[in-house]
Amino acid sequence: MNLQHLATKAAAVRLLVCDVDGVLTDGRLYFTEDGQEFKTFHTLDGLGFKLLQQTGVKIAIITGRKSKVVSQRMAALGVDIVYQGREDKLVVLKEILEQLELTPAQVAYLGDDLPDLPAIRYVGLGLAVANANPTVKHYAAGVTQQLGGLGAAREVCEFIMASQGTLDAQLAPYLCC
Repeated sequence: MNLQHLATKAAAVRLLVCDVDGVLTDGRLYFTEDGQEFKTFHTLDGLGFKLLQQTGVKIAIITGRKSKVVSQRMAALGVDIVYQGREDKLVVLKEILEQLELTPAQVAYLGDDLPDLPAIRYVGLGLAVANANPTVKHYAAGVTQQLGGLGAAREVCEFIMASQGTLDAQLAPYLCC
């Protein structure tokens, strides 16, 4: 699929849905000796979320694991649609679309592994991170240049904003001087 076709699909996006492990993190699971889990998130992705939300596009998270760290990070970013411990991502996605009164064509989904594949194939703009499972990349409409956990979500946020003509306005405060 060519970039112009992806941009046309991105122009219709009102909701970006992301997985966490492998998309907002590098996919590795870190545990302390006492069994506590911790994750690392990239600040590029966080600012991308904030900028995209300022344009009116909502962000949602659907992840198969449960983690307090995810709740804390998403709260800090103003992301209030967060579903954890859900492997049935397409079911959750359909619930979100019903609640927000959106169609699949108005949604972008960014994933990395097989549990994300049904949702990627369902939405208008199904995307995979550069280090996603090969099958997921095959069926995705597009693949990021950046790796999951290292700016892939920021890349998607900026692509959506560029496609909607809102990126320049979001960058303007940083280019003022």
